[in-house]
Formats: sequence, C-alpha cells, structure tokens
Amino acid sequence: MSQETLSLYLPYIVCLMGLNVAPQQTASKNAPKQTPSKKTVPTPAKHFETRCGWFWNNTPANAELFDREGEWIIGVQGGYQAKGDWPPFTDKQWVETNGHYGYGCASLRCIVDRKTRHVIEIKSAKGLPLSACEEDKALKKALKRWGYK
Repeated sequence: MSQETLSLYLPYIVCLMGLNVAPQQTASKNAPKQTPSKKTVPTPAKHFETRCGWFWNNTPANAELFDREGEWIIGVQGGYQAKGDWPPFTDKQWVETNGHYGYGCASLRCIVDRKTRHVIEIKSAKGLPLSACEEDKALKKALKRWGYK
C-alpha cells in the first residue's frame, strides 16, 4: 500500500476500530479563564474528534449519529442544529426509508458535548460504504432500534 493510499484511508480505519483520535490538550497557565455563555446550552470539548457510525436523517432537520458510544444529536426540527455541513452520500451509501430521508454510514470530524450528547460543530463529514457500519457489531443495535435489518 502506498503512503498516499494509507494516509487517505487511515482516519477511517482508526475510526472504525473505535480508537479515539482526538488530540491531547494542555491548558496554558496564562490563558484567561472563560465564562460559559448562557446562550450556548452545550459545553463542548475543545477539540475536534473523528466519529464514525450511522447517520440518521428520518425527517426534515432531524439528524443524529449513532456510534460505538451511543447516540449523538446533530439536529432537531424547530430546535437545536449543530454548526457545519452534514455528510454527502452517494446513492449506494444511502438507504431511503421515508421519501428521500433515511440513513447512511458516515465519518464526522466534530466537536461534541459528552454531557448533553450533542454534536456541537462539524468540521468535515464524509459518507462511507454501508458495509463499514453493517460489519461493525457495536453498530448493529442502532438499525434494530430503528426497526431495520
């Protein structure tokens, strides 16, 4: 495998293996204390991490990601919406369940709030082959929960 090919697929391999690829952060002694904003309900981690799993969009503006750690809220119709773009999917990567709404396997580079289980910001997102999630035993319960397979 060439170095170029390896660098292209490594983030997805690491993600599907369930490894946390978020960078370690250390606080600077001179950094000013930050007061939480009352406007922002979730308190996110301060770094982007890679999360892979089932991306579910069953109705307009409703979206969630189900990965090895469980369910993450991306958007709620008429309410909360994470910053950033949702992953694009090809026809082969998307299963329609309600008109053009449905689910697919995705990799998101995002900031999450572990307390509220919200995705705060999506830096990048990519649709993956359905088989990447179908073959992951930890993700099979998500499809069963939704009434599929």
